[in-house]
Amino acid sequence: MPETTWWKRGIVYQIYPRSFQDSNGDGIGDLNGIRRRLDYLASLGVDAIWISPIYPSPMADFGYDVADYCGVDPIFGTLEDFDRLVEETHAEGLKLILDFVPNHTSDQHPWFKESRSSRTNSKRDWYIWRDPGPNGGPPNNWISNFGGSAWEWDEATGQYYYHAFLREQPDLNWRNPDVRKAMYDALRFWLDRGVDGFRVDVIWHLIKDAEFRDNPPNPAYQPGQPEINRFLQVYSADQPEVHEVVSEMRDVLEEYRERVLIGEIYLPLERLVTYYGKDLSGAHLPFNFQLIQTAWDAQKIAALIKEYESALPEGGWPNWVLGNHDQPRIGARVGAAQARVAAMLLLTLRGTPTMYYGDELGIGKVEIPPEAVQDPWEKNEPGLSLGRDPARTPMQWDSSAHGGFTDGSPWLPLDPGFRSRDVEGLSKDPDSILMLYRRLIELRRRHLPLSVGPYEPFTAEGSVLAYERRHGAERLLVALNLGHQPHSLPLPDGTSGRVLLSTHLDREGDLLETKISLRPDEGLIIALRD
Repeated sequence: MPETTWWKRGIVYQIYPRSFQDSNGDGIGDLNGIRRRLDYLASLGVDAIWISPIYPSPMADFGYDVADYCGVDPIFGTLEDFDRLVEETHAEGLKLILDFVPNHTSDQHPWFKESRSSRTNSKRDWYIWRDPGPNGGPPNNWISNFGGSAWEWDEATGQYYYHAFLREQPDLNWRNPDVRKAMYDALRFWLDRGVDGFRVDVIWHLIKDAEFRDNPPNPAYQPGQPEINRFLQVYSADQPEVHEVVSEMRDVLEEYRERVLIGEIYLPLERLVTYYGKDLSGAHLPFNFQLIQTAWDAQKIAALIKEYESALPEGGWPNWVLGNHDQPRIGARVGAAQARVAAMLLLTLRGTPTMYYGDELGIGKVEIPPEAVQDPWEKNEPGLSLGRDPARTPMQWDSSAHGGFTDGSPWLPLDPGFRSRDVEGLSKDPDSILMLYRRLIELRRRHLPLSVGPYEPFTAEGSVLAYERRHGAERLLVALNLGHQPHSLPLPDGTSGRVLLSTHLDREGDLLETKISLRPDEGLIIALRD
């Protein structure tokens, strides 16, 4: 696809809808709340919004347990509200990407109710049912991602059903062509309503081993780790046949103009890139979470970028992610000062960046009191600090009660210091992290090297990571100090430079003759001149 394709040049902004903006005072964000804040998103400069699940759901896993793929949960609004959101999103010049959760449904989905009603029901094979193992227990040793066996006994029909996550989330049988047809029809339902693409949840889980073999033990497992780490998921995920499914999903999107298919995939790079598919017939953007999983170290990040760029198939477009609804916020991982450097890294690497709501405010770790915990993973495996609630706290809009998020009682507590990190206040502070994000996005839009130019490593020395981005005759150097001490490095031979932007927002226009002096926790974008 040409470099002008919107999802190549664009920036994706993830919204966790429960936490973005409440419009009716029930303490939970909704579609009309998102619509109310479209002007903010347009002014921030992002190109697309990705909305986490809004489907009808019992909310055992906050929308990732879907009871109807072609509807909207009343918590979030109505289909009419959704249609209006799509229309107004497009009117603002933005795209709308919807979360799609095809691996599993809710146990309250009509399909599963039929499936578990009897062994002879026509939808029995829509889910994964197995007889007990030789010892009378579960069919194999597969572990749920949320702890405990992934097999749940069904007394009425005398078999186990498989659930990779909660027992309330039975896995669909994607080897069944009727399941595939029903799910592809669900994709078309939303595409016909104007959705610009999908982020597909746990796409690497869709096909399981046909023989249901035991997963091998993980030799690196240590007590205190999540139980899912006890075994290597050799047979319960990432099976060769999954690529046929991904390609079929892509075919559905190809029936429409300029839609994007994004796959959630937590796999090593050499396996991740296979999800681009043969001849790029798979996901447009297999999500690259390596920056979340890699130490905040200049040499390690440089090596990661090199490995990723080398692993990409010819024509495959890269992408980068710093955080999402399942991971600790970047501000919690690297601290407030380095969160600014991380913003510059995300928005200057080659490929499509995905921002997570609230990161532009510098939200860090929000402590959730035990009585306020909502996340089922934290409840299933207490004491391991696995809870995802700290990354899902409400957006901080102003200094009023509950940060302008709601007139009611918020479903999760806000950051206690929200009044020093809200949109209204930071918009008035020329040196704030929000203003840095706006400047970075504006710069990325104005300078093609930052969006579509090649990546060329320059150095990874000490705490400094530096690389060039080029397009035509324009050369930009990005120099990032990932440490807390000053550092200097020479300019590329035969060049001088002019600072376009500092993460400190105070050096624009500075001329550099022979070297770059970086202050602690500073990143620079420099225009090079021969």
